[in-house]
Amino acid sequence: MKHSFLTRRWLTFAAASMLVCGSSFAQNLAGAPHFPPPSWAYCPNPPKDAPPAPSKPIDNAPQHVPNSTATFTLAQIDDLFQVPDWHPSGHPPMPDVVAHGRKPDVYACGYCHLPNGMGRPENSSLAGLPVDYITQQMADFKSGRRKSTEPTHLPAAAMVGVAAHADEQQVRSAAAYFAELKPKPWIRIVETATVPQTHVAGWMLVVSEPVAKEPIGQRIIEIPENLERTELRDDTSGFIAYVPIGSIKKGKTLVISGGAGKTMPCAACHGVNLKGSGDVPSLAGRSPSYVVRQLYDIQTGARAGAATQAMMAPVANLTLDDMVAIAAYTASLQP
Repeated sequence: MKHSFLTRRWLTFAAASMLVCGSSFAQNLAGAPHFPPPSWAYCPNPPKDAPPAPSKPIDNAPQHVPNSTATFTLAQIDDLFQVPDWHPSGHPPMPDVVAHGRKPDVYACGYCHLPNGMGRPENSSLAGLPVDYITQQMADFKSGRRKSTEPTHLPAAAMVGVAAHADEQQVRSAAAYFAELKPKPWIRIVETATVPQTHVAGWMLVVSEPVAKEPIGQRIIEIPENLERTELRDDTSGFIAYVPIGSIKKGKTLVISGGAGKTMPCAACHGVNLKGSGDVPSLAGRSPSYVVRQLYDIQTGARAGAATQAMMAPVANLTLDDMVAIAAYTASLQP
């Protein structure tokens, strides 16, 4: 299959997202960034004038994934309003908005966030988040208080469009479903000095071919454990995140003690073992790419909803190195 599905998905999703979000998507941010948006976290899409990928014949053969008797064609897997549910016994029945959305403006929630709610690096894990937290985030997307610093990060742009068109009942129904799910280990964290060379495909990093190594630098390289299964949206196939050597230890210091006044101890709000407290979300085991994006978006003011105000001071003085370290440590914890 080799990225053909990711290419088709980008073309379809990009067109839809740009229609609902317009060209002024990332304007009027409240803050000034300390450094440019890290491209490895946002995975900007190819520019509009980039030459299109060569078209390939549509493959109508039934696709399979391990430990599932279900079959779907690539056309079915490509449908934003029909979640390919490979493991229906692994989760409660999906409400209609999660399984199908509502054409033409509300995509099926489970398509991007997966039926198990664990999501992918380009979006968010919703499993186990409080209902009120999820509904508040949807309200913030709708009002414009939550967006992405990087306008070419189209998954965030799509959420603005979905939030604008979803009704209150659909939002509450989806929030209740995802809140009921139990988060599970989903991302394997590896400290390393070198990583495979990667490129962006479908809003996430994938390994380039031929495979070659390069220094990790001050980056987090988060890729699928099995690209083919991820392309097929198999919700039992997770991710691996390479982080710089020593980043987990540095992150632990920042998270637990605040780093000698640089920030605040995270557990004060996010609970014991960072598993959440009340309507404050958990941090343990989350995608480190996602965590870096949120820290950066809060620092710049792109994410500025009411529930985010308490985060403004803790992120104000964070450098990119700090964000990488915090994300590496929180991702290494059991969810």
